[in-house]
This record gives sequence, C-alpha cells and structure tokens, in this order.
Amino acid sequence: MSELPSGLKFGTDGWRAVIGEDYTFSNLRWVVQGIATYVRRNWNYKEGIVVGYDRRFGSERFAMAACEVLAGNGVTAHLVREPTTTPAIAYAVPKLAASGAIIITASHNPPSDNGLKIRDFTGAAVKPEDLVEIENTIAEQKGNVQRKAFALGREEGLVRMVDARTEYIAALRDFVDIENIAKQGYKVVVDAMYGVGAGYFSDVFYGTGQQLVEIRQEHNPAFPGLARPEPIPPYTDVLGEAVLSHDAAVGIVNDGDADRLGIVDETGVFVDQLRVMSLLAYYMLEHRGKGPIVRTVTTSSMLDRLGELYKVPVHETGVGMKYVAPKLVETGAVIGGEESGGYVIAEHMPERDGVMSGLLILDLMAREGKLPNELVTGLFNKLGKESYYHRIDMEFLEQDRSRILHQVENFRPSSLAGVPVKDIVTFDGHKIRLNDGSWVLIRFSGTESLLRIYGEATSNEMLMNLLSEGQKTTEVKTK
Repeated sequence: MSELPSGLKFGTDGWRAVIGEDYTFSNLRWVVQGIATYVRRNWNYKEGIVVGYDRRFGSERFAMAACEVLAGNGVTAHLVREPTTTPAIAYAVPKLAASGAIIITASHNPPSDNGLKIRDFTGAAVKPEDLVEIENTIAEQKGNVQRKAFALGREEGLVRMVDARTEYIAALRDFVDIENIAKQGYKVVVDAMYGVGAGYFSDVFYGTGQQLVEIRQEHNPAFPGLARPEPIPPYTDVLGEAVLSHDAAVGIVNDGDADRLGIVDETGVFVDQLRVMSLLAYYMLEHRGKGPIVRTVTTSSMLDRLGELYKVPVHETGVGMKYVAPKLVETGAVIGGEESGGYVIAEHMPERDGVMSGLLILDLMAREGKLPNELVTGLFNKLGKESYYHRIDMEFLEQDRSRILHQVENFRPSSLAGVPVKDIVTFDGHKIRLNDGSWVLIRFSGTESLLRIYGEATSNEMLMNLLSEGQKTTEVKTK
C-alpha cells in the first residue's frame, strides 16, 4: 500500500485519524487534491462529486475545505445542505448523475477522530485496485494543492448545495410496507448514538402512527457516555435498558454515520451481528426473491447453510466494503454484509445502510408476527443448529506486530475443542474452520491499532474455548 502524507493510509473503509494530529486541514486538502487528480484522469469528472459530512467535530468545515480543493481543480462539488448519513449521501450519487462522493466521517471511531470515505458513481465503495491508484496519486501531489475560495466556488457554480435526505427518505418509505409495520402495534426504541441518523426513522414513519421512542438524538460531537458510537455492547446497554423500561418490542441503533445497525431484542439483550445478518439474508431469500449472498471472512457460517437451503451461491471476501460492494455487483447478489453490522441490500443500492437494515428487521417482524427473540429461534430451527458469536479486541505494541504475525501464521492445529479442522483460510487474517461450521479468526484491524479475534460456534462453551486458543496463540493481553 502506498504511503500517504505524514504516513497516513487508507484502511478497510477510507482514512481515519485523530483531529489535530494527522487529521488536519493541510492533510485533508492534500488527500482531496489526490482524489481530484485521480477523478480528472479516470472518471467523468464534469458531472461533479457529492460531498457529505456527519455530526463530528469540524465535519462541516472539513467538507467545505474539500469543496474548495475540488473547485480549484475544476470539479463541481455537490455539497449536502446539512449533516447527512453516509447511506443517504451514497444514494444521492446516481440520482445526481455524479461521478462519486467524498464523505467526511469517522463512522464508529472514537470522538477524537474524523475521516474520509470515497464512493464511486454507483454510491459503492471504490474497488481495491482503484483505491491503490488513488493512494499513489495522492502521494504524487506532495502537497501541491489547488484551491478556490468557497464563496467564489459557489459564485462560479463549482460548489452547489444539494438536499440528499428527502429523496432518500422517500425511497425507504417505498421499499417496505411502513403502514403494515405500524399496524402491528410494536413499540420501537431508536438510538442514534448522537450520530447523524437522528430523526431518520421518525421521518420514514411520519403520519403512520408508528410508536417510536427516540434516544440519544441530540447533536453532540463528544458522544457523551460512549468511547465510540459503535452499535455493539457495551455501547448498546443504554438501548437495552430503554427497551425494558418502555416495554418495547425491539431496539434499533445506528453508528455515527448510520451505515451500521445494531438490534436489541424484546428482553433487552443485544442480538449479535452474525445473527442479524443471517436474519436479513433469510428475509431476502424467503420474502423478496432468491439470489447470491456476499459475506466477509468475518461473517457467519449460518449464511453458508442458508445458501444450501435456498440453493444460492455464497461468496466470501476480505473485510471492508471495498471488497463486498464490487463482489455484490459482479455476482448479482441480493445481499452482502460484514461482521461490523454493515449490511447491503442490492435492490436498494450497493452500499451499507443501517436505517434500511433496521426497517427490514421491522418488516420481517411484521410479516411473520414474531418478536426478535422468536425470529432467532425460528432461524436456528430452520438451520438445524444454534450459533454463538463473540469478538475480542486487543491493543498491541507496533514493535510486536511481526512476532504476533509469525505466531499466528504458525497456528495450524489439526483440531480445536475436540472438533477436526476442515481448512485454514489466510487471504484476510488467519481463519481456522472446523467440520461443524465453527471457526476462529485472528486478524489485524484495517482502521485501528487493534488485533481482533473472532469466533463462531454451536455452543457458548465451545466459543469461549476457541477464543481462548486464539488469544493464547497471540500472547497479547487484553486491557
């Protein structure tokens, strides 16, 4: 991977860094200059680039700075009028016939961070090989940035304000039968985690009578009480308490830029991402029409079983939308997703959408007359086995990376937890798959200095054994 200014690099989904350290206006302009140069060389740049931003500290000003660089390079910037979700921005790209999008967001990273995502003319993540070329182009610039003042760009028509929310909300309302969902009488708690998804569910259900309880909707870039706005425990504990206190049927939570989804069931318990992904795949195959499934190496073997039952292929990719989205388009899949809680509904668009995914869970509940816990039980019955999942995140010293990698590469047991090893997959991390569908995966994060151990098994006891074996291999201590 090519070096970017100040040693910056693109991870699994763009560039993220600490504001004021590596994430500065100077570095942002340098990165956008490289993107603008790449766009002029390779894309139909005359149609312009959508520029969006979230609620993080400084996001609007960073977005304006990006517009100035695009305008300075003769590329029209379609700037959103307000903080807007990543899915809504991505949806706007083909609607505006734009060449792509630059989104100022750090997604679920800590409050100290900001970031930048790139999307192509479909609204999807850029292919890995094209991203490498973008990185090389950024490196070429050596800080030689061309800018046009924001006010002048607007005066000359090179910066145009756009509404990316209204048409997106209309599309969500058209995709599912919101009136039928509302008729079920389910009380739903919606948690925005202080992120940019605030108010989207109330807009979708406006006028239907749907019972919504909205929490953590305020605009607060400090994300109070959250080390990071990520829709997984322990950050979902507040949502679980709200579901119980309001006697709700389900809790729905989105991350900071609302491209990820978390679900809490009627008992206040978090439904893990692998179960949610499998429920969404079941929903698509059972209720919306058959087609292939795309999943990352970190995602559930339950999807393989669904592929067998519905006689559709299941394609496995590396971690990140830069792998999932192109494979989704290539194979004509109906759904794609990853362990992080990002799910792509191809009929909607080739990009993760946490709001859409939440609506589909509500639609599944309405169609089958079941609460989330009952849906999971029904899924297990259909698959003929249960599934338990967990992930351990461990910080490590950079000087230990080579040692850890060497130990992991040499972790090649013939069996784990008494079950024979089926095979070992190494194209993105080190994944040991067992004959019963259980697995453990060890890989470095693509966006943070973390080593992650993932596991899925047919019992919680077996899962803990698998994770323990993986952790012992790395010799990294959790904090």
